[in-house]
Amino acid sequence: MTTINGDPFAAINSSGTGAATKKTENLGQADFMRLMTEQLKHQDPLKPLSNSEFIGQLAQFSTVQGISDLNATVSGFTSALTGDQVLKGASLVGHSVLIPSDTLALPASGNASGLVMAPGAGMVKLEITDASGVVVDTVEVEATGKGETPFAWDGIKANGERAPAGAYSIKAQHIAADGTGTALNTYVDATVESVTIGSDGLYLNLPGLGTAPLDYVLRIGKSST
Repeated sequence: MTTINGDPFAAINSSGTGAATKKTENLGQADFMRLMTEQLKHQDPLKPLSNSEFIGQLAQFSTVQGISDLNATVSGFTSALTGDQVLKGASLVGHSVLIPSDTLALPASGNASGLVMAPGAGMVKLEITDASGVVVDTVEVEATGKGETPFAWDGIKANGERAPAGAYSIKAQHIAADGTGTALNTYVDATVESVTIGSDGLYLNLPGLGTAPLDYVLRIGKSST
């Protein structure tokens, strides 16, 4: 089962190793022209540069120029994409998203919800476990057929007490009419509190769940329960 990545800052910190950066050793357009000029100035008069060699060097010069222009274009695309991602991330703050997770975040009040993909009609049994590994409650919902089956936990433990806010592990199993059990992946609703910009993309900060890459989002808005 896919779980949430808990450390987006590792991606950020890996993008640089200090304040000083090593100067690139690649030859640029000006360097190439300088070398070519010096070669022409110091060539052997008895064995001057042939036309084919001169044309070949001009072709290399054109290649260097083309690569330089391409790098500038790619850099522009990268900046534009980064800005677009920032806007997308900002638009998600405060909204509910559906993500794959085997952890359920219970708020201080209200319920925790999500959904499973049932393989067919039957009963879906959800087992909710606290941080110490104790099963605090079980929830059963009916799957009317193949596809999405939403669920919700009201936060009330089996003993009738309200469970404290926090993260709880969740396991889901589909039980068919013939008694066959099938383990299911779980998808939970979470509210985006803020967004972290990493070197490899955006990460959503989800209260009680940690962080998740932007591409983990399967749906914007709460699952219907």
